[in-house]
Amino acid sequence: MKELCEKKVSEIGLGTWRMGGGFWTPDYSNDGKFIEAISYAITKGINVIDTAEMYGGGHTEELVGKAVSSFNRDDVFIITKVWSNHLKYDDVIKSAVNSAKRLNVKYIDLYLIHWPNPSVKLSETISAMEELVDKGIIRCIGVSNFDVELLKEAIATAKKYEIVADEIEYSIYNLSPERDLIPFAKKQGLEVIAYSPLGQGQIKAEDRLADIARKYGKSQAQVALAYVKKDAIPIPKSEDKKHIDEIAEVLKFDLTDDDIREIRRRFSS
Repeated sequence: MKELCEKKVSEIGLGTWRMGGGFWTPDYSNDGKFIEAISYAITKGINVIDTAEMYGGGHTEELVGKAVSSFNRDDVFIITKVWSNHLKYDDVIKSAVNSAKRLNVKYIDLYLIHWPNPSVKLSETISAMEELVDKGIIRCIGVSNFDVELLKEAIATAKKYEIVADEIEYSIYNLSPERDLIPFAKKQGLEVIAYSPLGQGQIKAEDRLADIARKYGKSQAQVALAYVKKDAIPIPKSEDKKHIDEIAEVLKFDLTDDDIREIRRRFSS
């Protein structure tokens, strides 16, 4: 377990993109399946649930809310995000309040700027997020898809509360964050959260991890997740219980430093 926002959080989370709809469009056809999957992941020790107001036009947040309702709120860590066209002060406040209502929770653990928007001053957005902390609607502030320069600006802009996390795309197929962003985040004490940690399905056809997977008695996907979790909280998405079991198993093992170096060598070339 790690600690984030004064809570114990699992080293791997569950992503919810396309559970209950896509880009601002809800889909109610598989609600029961998604709710059950999220709940099941929590029972397997995955207590970080990542969602966003954009997912299914807010419907995904509703599904997360239903899934977590049977658990002690203090035992679940909910991340959600405000979309880039809602970054003006009043819009941020409104978005967070609406997200909390859809999630049916008194507070959001970690609230992220989903994507930067150069047409809105970062100081305006972060000021609103700090107001949300003061109001108790959110507990912690973070960003997503911020490079090092934007992250530096966000850190400098925050006056009352620290920026605690940056959610980025990071996997064995995208090692670029290891060059500058991850080292910078570590130096600042920020948590990196990794979306698409399995390369958006590329791992299914991967053979470069076969020997390492055999060594550990694990699947190649499990090895890929174990690689990412050394420096980040990966948030793979799955609604299949067998796949969730597979993900949860990664909480129980770590790669050796030699294997980490070998994987980096194989995927850097």
